[in-house]
Amino acid sequence: MKVQKTVIVDKPLDAVFGYLSDFTTTTEWDPGTVVTVTQHGDGGAGTTYLNTSTFLGRKTQLTYVVREFVPGERIRLRGNNKTVIAVDTMTFRSVDAGTEVTYTAEFTFKGPSRLLAPLLRPAFERLGTKAQAGMRTALNQL
Repeated sequence: MKVQKTVIVDKPLDAVFGYLSDFTTTTEWDPGTVVTVTQHGDGGAGTTYLNTSTFLGRKTQLTYVVREFVPGERIRLRGNNKTVIAVDTMTFRSVDAGTEVTYTAEFTFKGPSRLLAPLLRPAFERLGTKAQAGMRTALNQL
């Protein structure tokens, strides 16, 4: 399952990238996130984050590892727990209006949860739309 959202803000690319490349900021813009803490690293490739979120009333934890870090262009993280693999990619580009961020979240469900995945699409879309609004609000405050 894949959810993709784009946000354009009137802020410089370096400020937007700096803010979002610190994945602990998810607590400020992702409505599902309860807390994200850095376990190891400086934010670049190899950095590990522990993300605690709620989804459909259940609390879950994913361990994310930064797989790709291209300053000013792209960040890719891979999250994992016993029921899902999440690959989150943020791409950045300068546009006339400021900075465009495209956030793509891809979910691969494991085990029995694979059977429920198609039924969860509307809930993931709603979460994506709320995260898009939260990201826009947070970035506009930079």
